[in-house]
Amino acid sequence: AGYAMIYSLTALAFIPLVAFIVYLIAKGIGRINFEFLFTASASMESGGILAPLFGTIVLTLASLLFAVPISLLAAVYLSEYARKDKWFRIIELTIVNLAGVPSVVYGLFGLGLFVIFFGLGKSIVAGALTMACMSLPLLVTVFYQALKAVPVTLREASLALGASKLSTTFRIVVPTALPGIFTGVILATGRIAGETAPVLFTVAAYYMPTLPQSLSDQSMLLSYHLYVISTQNTGVKEEQKYAVTLVLVVLVLVVNLVAIWARARARKKIGNLG
Repeated sequence: AGYAMIYSLTALAFIPLVAFIVYLIAKGIGRINFEFLFTASASMESGGILAPLFGTIVLTLASLLFAVPISLLAAVYLSEYARKDKWFRIIELTIVNLAGVPSVVYGLFGLGLFVIFFGLGKSIVAGALTMACMSLPLLVTVFYQALKAVPVTLREASLALGASKLSTTFRIVVPTALPGIFTGVILATGRIAGETAPVLFTVAAYYMPTLPQSLSDQSMLLSYHLYVISTQNTGVKEEQKYAVTLVLVVLVLVVNLVAIWARARARKKIGNLG
């Protein structure tokens, strides 16, 4: 009876999500075609979404490129090298607090530091650095927990065979923690692709008829584009709004499915080695 209740509650939790996706498909699928996805819009009211779609993909990949290596190195230090003293507890508390800072604060931080102080202007690189800073606390926390979950016996066995601490960390511990690392990347990807406030200050353009030519250019983004056509432009048809929303949801879902597939392969590989 207990398991039946748990399964029932789990199914109930999925009902709003499924209903939301079905509603989006019903409202927006009729607008989605090749022209909508792969042509640049001639106006804000109608036309394709290639520019914001391209900008969202580039910004997400650039943000992860900045955030993932730094977060992984920080998590490795905390897990494998840092002394567990009062300073370690202060660092842990700081990371947890940073993870709870509202995204608009990170947007203002990015505006002041990257856009103005470093002179990057509103650009993809400024937006990517801002989103990377916003993702760091989440990624460090998830990566640290994944590394900490690796059995101590694996470390001891590697060291007993003559491997160095560095070799043990990056040849045994990190590969074993890959499933958890992919989980962090999944969470960060969804947050980066769906945020509006930080990109509003650092990268988002109201309207651009062409694709950005370099990382120093501004770019349209799906999240900000959806905000604009939903709140500031009354000439946009509802079908267009729901179609943009559906594309954003599907984009995040596809990226997550790829990461989940990679995580499953990593787990299978680790299981085979075991």
